[in-house]
Amino acid sequence: MGRLIALTALTSIMAMPALAQGVVQNTALEAGGASAASPDGKLRVTVTVDGDGRPHYAVTRNGKPLIEPSRLGLLLTDAPKLERRFAIESQATTSADSTWEQPWGEWKTIRDRHTEFRVRLKETTALARVMDVVFRIFDEGVGFRYEFPDQPNLKHANIADELTEFGVAGNGTAWWIPAGEWNRYEYLYNRTRISEVGQAHTPITVKLEDGTHIAFHEAALVDYSSMWLRRVTGTRFKAQLSPGAGPAKVVKNGPFTTPWRTMVIADDAAGLYTGSRMTLNLNEPNKLGDVSWVKPGKFVGVWWNMIKGKWTWARGPQHGATTANVKRYIDFAGANGIPGVLVEGWNVGWDGDWFGNGTDMDFSGPTEDFDAEALAAYAKKKGTSLIGHHETGGSASHYDKQLDKAFAWSAAHGQKVVKTGYVADAGQIGRVDPDGSEHREWHDGQWMSNHHLRVVLAAAKYKVSVDPHEPIKDTGLRRTYPNWLAREGARGQEYMAWQGKNPPEHEANLVFTRMLSGPMDFTPGILSLKGEKDSDIPSTIAKQLAQYVVIYSPVQMAADEPEVYARLMDAFQFIKDVPVDWADTRVLNGEVGDYVTIARKDRHSADWYLGAVGDEQARNLEVTLDFLDAGKTYTAQIYRDAPDTRFDAETRHKYVIETKKVRRGDKLTLALAPGGGQAIRFAAGR
Repeated sequence: MGRLIALTALTSIMAMPALAQGVVQNTALEAGGASAASPDGKLRVTVTVDGDGRPHYAVTRNGKPLIEPSRLGLLLTDAPKLERRFAIESQATTSADSTWEQPWGEWKTIRDRHTEFRVRLKETTALARVMDVVFRIFDEGVGFRYEFPDQPNLKHANIADELTEFGVAGNGTAWWIPAGEWNRYEYLYNRTRISEVGQAHTPITVKLEDGTHIAFHEAALVDYSSMWLRRVTGTRFKAQLSPGAGPAKVVKNGPFTTPWRTMVIADDAAGLYTGSRMTLNLNEPNKLGDVSWVKPGKFVGVWWNMIKGKWTWARGPQHGATTANVKRYIDFAGANGIPGVLVEGWNVGWDGDWFGNGTDMDFSGPTEDFDAEALAAYAKKKGTSLIGHHETGGSASHYDKQLDKAFAWSAAHGQKVVKTGYVADAGQIGRVDPDGSEHREWHDGQWMSNHHLRVVLAAAKYKVSVDPHEPIKDTGLRRTYPNWLAREGARGQEYMAWQGKNPPEHEANLVFTRMLSGPMDFTPGILSLKGEKDSDIPSTIAKQLAQYVVIYSPVQMAADEPEVYARLMDAFQFIKDVPVDWADTRVLNGEVGDYVTIARKDRHSADWYLGAVGDEQARNLEVTLDFLDAGKTYTAQIYRDAPDTRFDAETRHKYVIETKKVRRGDKLTLALAPGGGQAIRFAAGR
């Protein structure tokens, strides 16, 4: 696999249509190292080698240090590390400028404009190993990876860790969640000084004291462990690979490449969101061929009542996934034009203690009170289809054994999407090797990276898409495998049902951190604003509606009970109307953890939609409607908080719906209640 990736990447780079494409050899390596700039000239990457032969890279922006000289290299378990006694052998730069279309997404068309900067480092020792460091420098940021060509002294690599560093030039504010802890990615975001970060998952977002924003992440995570970032001193971070149960964190056969280490760089938070398209550009194009069968859409589901404790996944008197219950959801979906109905707890295996132990799960074996054949036919008659659920309980090898049978069963029952789950503590994924030996893996280690890809490919064989929960993080692989629709990978709406609910700032944090990696199945739309034991959800109804625009996913759930929506059909109208597939996206304003306003254009009409969410403070945000098409009059259908609405009072349920005519260039003031939001549909006229 490593050889295929390396050759494919190189071929695609050289084949790209470009404004200018050529190779320039650096003739001043000894004087100042090797360097190259972004297409607009604002970002510059320089690679140098110090007196001990240790390679470093640095990044400047507008001539000002952004990433100070930072180490490069790998630490091996069975050979000398790849870090000392290197010399720069050569460098080459290539320019590329092309566009491509997403089959679905936040933008229909993506521009890929970058400078590729390839630096060959060769050891001056007898081993004479070669390590290419390849940078792609975009106007929006920098991605780099290691590439190891075929060579006699590096046929195999047991990688203990990377030596890659990110020496942030200066202090500021950081938003991050801890890595290496039991609850995977499901933590509230810390807001600290950069110099106070511990060990963090990516994306991690920082704002320097001059206002520059940087989001650190990775792209094209294939056959490799996820990268965490560990602060080592001051504002200097080191790549830390997720652990594994094998002889090393990563085991590779040469030739091979690593994932891209990425830095999206912008003047403000809004620029980070737009710049995050860079991650997609660092992934390979679609490998599945015709993906017209991949269908984004909304869904309702037998889920929230389990989350609240009203129903159970296990069989018994409160079992949720019964034929009668599912029919009610199908009826509601069919009557309201919603294409999907999720059902959890439909299969054998949920009885007993399945947390971290899903070895009884049968992914093609329905329970006796779930009539799979009749429900599939009933859903088809009503113009909808069931969404399957494969909860592994962390027993990934047990799931591996059933993949073909499971997705064949899903396809035979009309299921176009399957939600998977890996509920187990971090570091407790169940792996069983062919020889029967048992191991425990991390959710984001190399083995699980490969497991998730096995699932995606098995699903694609039967034209089924997947939406994993408790997943490995998104690194843009939805470009390569478009049936990988969304993931969870953060604290979603389910936490609003339980003790320790998400605070009002949570969504404004997610947009500029977790959402920079890709779509999230957040499960919005809890209009009851009620969780378990009738507990109050700290939100407003208008904010619940705004989440459909702000928190992007091509599979969006209307997560509340049908009976709740039946009582609030005027507010539910927005959920019915809002698309899940977009032609264009604009971030109109935003500050990390405070507020954000996003406008998106429907891919299948001329309509635009706007969502704005805030934190615990009341806010008035003025927006200019310069994203609307010129020459058209739109009817703005506005869903907003009432004047006395607030998230921590009974007035949380109050909202106002109004309409007004608007045109391109008009200004609107968005009044957000404390903990509130606003949602608008701009319905296009002539």
